Amino acid sequence: MAKIISYNVNGIRAAINKDFAGWLKAADPDVVCIQETKAQPEQIDTDLFASLGYHSYMVSAEKKGYSGVMILTKKEPDHVQEGCGIEYIDKEGRIIRADYGDLSIMSVYIPSGSSGDLRQDLKMQFLDDFYDYIQQLRKERPNLIISGDYNICHKAIDIHNPVSNKNTSGFLPEERAWVDKFVDSGFVDTFRVFNQEPHQYTWWTYRMNARANNKGWRIDYHMATENLEPDLKRAVILSEAVHSDHCPILLELKRNL
Repeated sequence: MAKIISYNVNGIRAAINKDFAGWLKAADPDVVCIQETKAQPEQIDTDLFASLGYHSYMVSAEKKGYSGVMILTKKEPDHVQEGCGIEYIDKEGRIIRADYGDLSIMSVYIPSGSSGDLRQDLKMQFLDDFYDYIQQLRKERPNLIISGDYNICHKAIDIHNPVSNKNTSGFLPEERAWVDKFVDSGFVDTFRVFNQEPHQYTWWTYRMNARANNKGWRIDYHMATENLEPDLKRAVILSEAVHSDHCPILLELKRNL
């Protein structure tokens, strides 16, 4: 059995200062896909992760203190692909992939469009380019788990107030349609395989006591290619972890890495 966690930590150094290492030791996943490290390689104490039995791989943004993705893994991958070969995406440090035999696990941090029209336009461009990239990648890596912060609530059930947020970045019709298209291309939202209940969120604004009141958004996903569905064992939201404005999400597979 393999345990995979995805976690937007909103700054890996800040998370470490909130005992991220203690949490990691207790959670004991095989792989952790991290988003928004907000750090350059030399700023991260990888010895700390090594002491817990993890190999560390990361892609940082050119802009310091911004974006960045990382994979922590107990088993050394056969191959690690840093970035996707699309320059504007790789400059922002948004994609890293680890291959284990015929299985690939990707950590992705899809841009937010909440800061204005320019970033929303870039987000939509990213979604188009990412979709095409994944369709090509699947030809050579057909067993694919794409874990991370998608910055989109797929359905009304995934957001605390769908009516008032219908024109808000992260719940726009065109963003939700993209998730429809992505799923229809041959992916499963692993959490919804096991849980169809409302009020299941992975991100809460720091404002208005939103987390305590569970007024959140489900924007973090483990998306798996449909052919892996028989291998899915469990998918849960680990909402008790509080290193970030996001919480981690867990996917368990029946297979080993």
